Amino acid sequence: MPSLLDRTALVLLLIGCVLMGARAWLHDHPQHDPWAPLNLADPPGWATDRKLAALRGDTATCRAFLVRNGIDSVALPPAGAGACRREDRAVLAAPAAAGVTLAPRGAQAACAIDAALAWWLLHGVQPAAKATLGSRVVRIEHYGTGNCRRIGGGKSGGWSEHATANAIDVAGFVLADGRRVSVKGDWSRPSGKAAFLRMARDSACRSFATVLSPDYNAAHADHLHLDQANRAGGWSACR
Repeated sequence: MPSLLDRTALVLLLIGCVLMGARAWLHDHPQHDPWAPLNLADPPGWATDRKLAALRGDTATCRAFLVRNGIDSVALPPAGAGACRREDRAVLAAPAAAGVTLAPRGAQAACAIDAALAWWLLHGVQPAAKATLGSRVVRIEHYGTGNCRRIGGGKSGGWSEHATANAIDVAGFVLADGRRVSVKGDWSRPSGKAAFLRMARDSACRSFATVLSPDYNAAHADHLHLDQANRAGGWSACR
């Protein structure tokens, strides 16, 4: 009969084998490894949401993600004052890196918006466009990123994420075949375009902290509001 020492050694050996196997498996599946850097080439995995959320509160980590994935983002000097001070500011570069233009061009936003757009375009928007409309998105039409105002545009209440350009309002998409998909015009019309918009909205909920669509209220009838509010616990809102 094995001694206590032998049994203990066997248990430790088995635990070691399991740990080594788990480590090797995570190495081959970085999308599930919470310690592996987030890469656009990786498919979504168990750890993806946590990694995307981490970009919201850490500009250095966010910029490292952009550099690692070949997105040429150049930081701009801070601008604004008070609640509308934009310390984290750059011209959005992720859409161009993905072969998509923004209209209007030159939109400036926080790094976390750029990072979320990169993931959303590759893993959400383009697959949805191909699946429902048989074409890829080449242009995103938007209503802007920065706007020094409070939520709802009133004189009181919390400040909007637009105040620090930590948000973007998407109004529509233009496909490679020339078709245009409008949130205002196509959301409520049963069609492939409506299906695409809902798939795009749903997939944005993984990339962004807040996603508000026409299903939320009348104020969002003509756009998808996407922001990167850095909330405690990393929780998100998707409506």
